[in-house]
Amino acid sequence: MKNLAILFSTLALVGVLALFGLRMSEHNSGKAGKTDNEGGQVATQGRIAYVNIDTLEANYEYLKTKKADFEERKKGMSSELERSQKQFQQDYISAERKAQAGTLTQAEYESTAKRLQQMKQSLEAREAALTEKLLTEQDEFNKDLQKRLDGFLADYNKDKNFDYIFSYSKSVGLIMLVNEELDITDEVIAGMNELYAKETAKENKEAKKKNK
Repeated sequence: MKNLAILFSTLALVGVLALFGLRMSEHNSGKAGKTDNEGGQVATQGRIAYVNIDTLEANYEYLKTKKADFEERKKGMSSELERSQKQFQQDYISAERKAQAGTLTQAEYESTAKRLQQMKQSLEAREAALTEKLLTEQDEFNKDLQKRLDGFLADYNKDKNFDYIFSYSKSVGLIMLVNEELDITDEVIAGMNELYAKETAKENKEAKKKNK
């Protein structure tokens, strides 16, 4: 179960890592700088803000819900694989003891060896299938998370008019120092949580109608 264990150790919102790249709102699209009197380029002073991804991950309810879902599936899939692996080990030990005691005929030995090989292949195939399934779900989640953040920031920035919105995380260390006055994380979390609450309420309302 090594592959699955590695996946589980990194799955819990690896999707957030996709957000560590530069997030830009092109309020002044195409205007890289101003030209001075001598024809040279001078830097344009843009409005800048940033979102703390660590704080977003800890407080965005959608992320927390997805993380809990992944943890539940992790437990279920790990238990399934552990049961299968335990059964394989028990059968293998039993067959080995019989072979050492000389109580297996040649035909029984060959049949047992074939069955154990099939069990091993089945276990490996199941682990690969579960790993692929989770990777696919992870990719879909990453895209959905990216879409949610992009959509919110685009709407949020209609009034704020920031030229650049960066992502920031202490764990990644791409940016070593930030001015906390530029931090818009709380506003982003509040706004995205509000949207998620409305989305959840709508889904619950529709589910109740179907159950009537």
